Amino acid sequence: MPEPPSAHRHPLEALGLPAAATQGLAAYLDLLAAWTRRVNLTGARTPAERVALLVAPVVPAAPWPAPGRLIDVGAGNGSPGLVLALLRPDLEVTLLEPRQKRWAFLREAGRAAGRPDLTIRRERHDAYPGPPAATVTLRALALPLPALVPLVIPGGRVLVFGGRPRAAEGWAEEPPGPGFRVFRRNAVAPENVSR
Repeated sequence: MPEPPSAHRHPLEALGLPAAATQGLAAYLDLLAAWTRRVNLTGARTPAERVALLVAPVVPAAPWPAPGRLIDVGAGNGSPGLVLALLRPDLEVTLLEPRQKRWAFLREAGRAAGRPDLTIRRERHDAYPGPPAATVTLRALALPLPALVPLVIPGGRVLVFGGRPRAAEGWAEEPPGPGFRVFRRNAVAPENVSR
């Protein structure tokens, strides 16, 4: 008896994304699977696990970034920053990753997924020379919100996937999204902003 057609579908198709996003995400996840054999990028071993861990939790966040610049801190395996770049072609995305092998993976993944325009910098968040962004993302990093001030414009947001940052002076926690927390940097007069 032949298998039902759904048995041959890529798990990405269940997310109902536009064809261009699905194609780019499939290329990214295929490359991730190949690289994970040499570099520890994810514990997800099957296509369904990679979609469930790295893509599905980011999809609900796609409307949240303000148009323009987005910085992903500790971009590692590409989620959430590269995933958001593929879901939102209007974003100008910078991926920060200090580890050489992961940085090399991100460069290749951006090209393979159809976003060769990404800025991928091999540096830590505290070495980034700017400019700041309206949206910053991070996943499972224990960084205090004040450490992100140079990266976020006044009034900008930080979307946190995993981890447990706490509200800090100069930041307001907004209602969370499904699977992520949202912090807004308080807007201050430009003459009071120090970098």
